[in-house]
Amino acid sequence: MSVFSGAVGALSAELKLLAEFRRDSHREKKVFLAGREYVGEDGKTTELPVIWKIKQQIGTDPTLYPEYQPTSGLPEFTRKAVELALGRESRALVENRVVGVQTVGLSGAVRLGAELLKHCYCTSSSWTGPVLLSSPCDESLPSVFEAAGIGNVQHYRYWDSDLRGVCVEKMLEDLEKAPEQSVVVLSASGHFPTGADLSQEDWRRVIDVLVRRQLLPFILLPALGLCSGDVEQDAWVLRHCVSLGLEIMCAQSFSHSFSLYGERVGHLFCVLKDDSNLLALQSQAEKIIRTLWSCPPAGGARVVTTVLTNPAHLVEWQEGLKGMAERCMLMRERLREKMRLLGSPGSWEHLIKPGGLYCCTGLTAQQVQFLVKRRHVYLLPEGCLNISAVNGRNLDYVAESIHLALTSQL
Repeated sequence: MSVFSGAVGALSAELKLLAEFRRDSHREKKVFLAGREYVGEDGKTTELPVIWKIKQQIGTDPTLYPEYQPTSGLPEFTRKAVELALGRESRALVENRVVGVQTVGLSGAVRLGAELLKHCYCTSSSWTGPVLLSSPCDESLPSVFEAAGIGNVQHYRYWDSDLRGVCVEKMLEDLEKAPEQSVVVLSASGHFPTGADLSQEDWRRVIDVLVRRQLLPFILLPALGLCSGDVEQDAWVLRHCVSLGLEIMCAQSFSHSFSLYGERVGHLFCVLKDDSNLLALQSQAEKIIRTLWSCPPAGGARVVTTVLTNPAHLVEWQEGLKGMAERCMLMRERLREKMRLLGSPGSWEHLIKPGGLYCCTGLTAQQVQFLVKRRHVYLLPEGCLNISAVNGRNLDYVAESIHLALTSQL
């Protein structure tokens, strides 16, 4: 018997879908709408031209050597990542009370954040939660916190499939019941998998509960700038929290916004009340990193830093990002119009309310299965899809398939 015979593994829902899609022999009609990458009109993962250009420059730069980077990452990258999220004039930066470290993607940032919570949060070394996640959320998030030794992972209600939107009142009700010093994981924009985000007025109500109940916000920035096409708008809640003097944790990803899916460029930063614990927290973070990935990869971080430090590159990147966001919104509008013309039951206005890559159709699990089995259209189990994967070639087929899922006798 193998010494590894005790291994128990299970594919995630996304990997199962992808495997099923690849086995699907209907090559002419099958459509995969459950991916995470931004997909262009040609049906392929898109790389922004400015990013491709900078990669070529870095690849031929004779002054760069293949050496290990500092444990906390490239210092200039960390500084620019925080400035991008908080704004260059942020009080927290001016007062030197931000700790930032480069991570291996967003999942690495969340894992490092979880480890810091386990070791440093509150005055007790035995803190194990609760951590509150949205329902639904990225299916890997609970496991990331549990792997860090935080066993008490709970959920607050977020998406209402009947209303096809965020159930703000239920969310507030759940947060009101959370024990003090709970950690609440919140998506600043581009919530995965629903794509549904809170309005600024709703955010103010949520923040009021966080302050009153002494809850720590752990904010996710998965695709900064890609939701609205504007970085400041997508980061509004983060900057508002900091302006109110709240302590926060924030996990950033640069995969979507910089077309860096394979480079795994992430960042975690903490905003503190003052700088008294700054060095201790930095040291603790570096100690944990040495047990996780030792030091982060440099390539993607150099690309991001080059963009953010060069005014011409920055403008070109912002224009490219805006174009991606506008195309996503256009596909939302076109899909909504197709559903209207087909006479599909119900309102489809919810398709255009959010921005960014993801949106939730409101389809039931049974209807999603109909799409997979009968039409070879693959959505996530919650009925959510990546809108960028809809294009001029498959739009009619996708709309007709959803219409049939709604109207056929299953």
